[in-house]
Amino acid sequence: MASYLQVENVSKSYGDRTLFSNISFNINEGDKIALVAPNGTGKSSLMKILAGVESSDRGGEVKFMKDILVAFLDQNFDFNPRNTIFEEVYTRMGSLAPEIREYEEALASGDSSRLERAIASMDASGSWDIEQNIRQVLSQLKIERLDQPMSELSGGEAKRVALACMMLQNADFLIMDEPTNHLDIEIIEYLENYLQRSRCTLFMVTHDRYFLDRVCNTIMEIDRGNLYVYRGNYTEYLEKREERYENMQAEIDKSRNLLRRELEWIRSTPQARTGKARYRVNAFYDLKDKASVSLKTSNVEIDVATSRLGRKIIDCMEVDLKFGKRKMLDKFSYKFTRGERIGIVGRNGVGKSTFLNLISGGLQPDSGVIEQGETLRIGYYTQRGISFKPGQTVLECVQEIAEVVKSSDGQNVSATTLLNRFLFPHETFTKRIDILSGGEQRRLYLLTVLMRNPNMLILDEPTNDLDIMTLNVLEEYLREFKGSLIIVSHDRYFLDKCVDHLFVFEGEGRIKDFVGQYSEYREYIKEKEEAERQAQRAVAQPKAQQQRTHDTSKRKLSFKEQRELEELERDLASLAEERAKLEAELNAGTADYARLTEISSRIEEIIATTDIKELRWLELSE
Repeated sequence: MASYLQVENVSKSYGDRTLFSNISFNINEGDKIALVAPNGTGKSSLMKILAGVESSDRGGEVKFMKDILVAFLDQNFDFNPRNTIFEEVYTRMGSLAPEIREYEEALASGDSSRLERAIASMDASGSWDIEQNIRQVLSQLKIERLDQPMSELSGGEAKRVALACMMLQNADFLIMDEPTNHLDIEIIEYLENYLQRSRCTLFMVTHDRYFLDRVCNTIMEIDRGNLYVYRGNYTEYLEKREERYENMQAEIDKSRNLLRRELEWIRSTPQARTGKARYRVNAFYDLKDKASVSLKTSNVEIDVATSRLGRKIIDCMEVDLKFGKRKMLDKFSYKFTRGERIGIVGRNGVGKSTFLNLISGGLQPDSGVIEQGETLRIGYYTQRGISFKPGQTVLECVQEIAEVVKSSDGQNVSATTLLNRFLFPHETFTKRIDILSGGEQRRLYLLTVLMRNPNMLILDEPTNDLDIMTLNVLEEYLREFKGSLIIVSHDRYFLDKCVDHLFVFEGEGRIKDFVGQYSEYREYIKEKEEAERQAQRAVAQPKAQQQRTHDTSKRKLSFKEQRELEELERDLASLAEERAKLEAELNAGTADYARLTEISSRIEEIIATTDIKELRWLELSE
């Protein structure tokens, strides 16, 4: 198997802070690798070094195989706000972009001679296929208004445009930094399926554990400055990591026992010490280093009190809300109860964040009533992230809220102790917030929300930019949280662990109330869609089949019917063969996007045609 990438002795530091040092690894063709490490260890910096956006400190080499095409999906999509969606995508199409741009401008100008020249140029360069591919990929990512200015897009919409730009490059090697951030679950599942089918080589950072499990065949972990490689998906990584820790602990215990005996020897009489073999003295210090290794990991510690919550939480009665012509809520009524754990899901732009602003008091409804209980104390974690004053430090931000906070056991905990528990050591207290990494800012923001001792937590996309270790701790805290909980999230794993009740935003102000976890809801949807397909097949049955009597007596087929039966058998065999070939091509992952769309459409046609022909074959056979 060909080596696509060799990384040798790559390092990165910022000031006196070393993110990683002398990292080396190899990536082969077909590897789908995820990098797992705590926030602040330089995952995004490593991505940018591989993509050529940043350079390694103190030398180091990043060598890609000759002639392979590399595409990079950054966390932050740097776009031209004056472009339309279509313009933004096709200007990134390299050498073919000028032909497409000239054609669009000639079409708009009304100049027939210019248009003729533009059409000839499009014909010569094959740009018609590129334009069609752009439209198809954007359509698959649920982007319909291609003339919409980029400046008007939400974070999720801009991320989908970034994905389209990456996918249209047909690259051999994809580098993706948090590809699921800001995407709704429908698009995440589409991207998941696309990467599963694709034969591309992949190196990515993501906190989405279901995504990791279903896409990756290798996990790389940075642990205590060392890089460890685990073959398998996320579940297998957890198992193998536990085995590695058990083996390391056994080695440490063995070293400690040997150290004890060597210590007795090294402390023997002074007269004997001068004659001791130098190699044994050196071995003693080697053992001492091995025995002093600690496997204790630094994790966030969340321990803050929850304020008392009365019987009345939030009551919504006949609530309506519109933004222009868009209906966000339509006669919504619900009484939130103590201890309730609600997850909110739905496509981007259907009003999930607006709903949170409404029930938290940040917005007023057009009509209807929203009443909050007297004891309600909301902790609202927004997508916007932490607000801070220019130049404000980590400690100043926390002390602005409180110098002392109550823990769950009633003890007073200082702000500095809380910062330590949230993995902010003393040397970071005087750091300006604006120079923290995205994950560190999110962790600090979570601390400032919890410091207010809320009894209702409203969390809008809390998993963005948090590492997996912090997410595990947050999940455990939320499972034990005594107050009420409302979460908007695209992270299916997080939802499954933290909520047992869903509000599904369907658009046009409609909200479906579903009792159960997100995985249960997806199973319900699959079963419902299958039932609808069965119903459609039943409607498509020939009238003759629907009007059949219970008379089981067989009659002889006419010559015409016998010929029809034989033709049906040939057709069914031909359709089955064609479907098998198409499914093999689909699973191979070699087709481009236009071909994938064509294959999927044809398979649906074959299934529908086969159902009709099989029913007629059964009728004639009986």
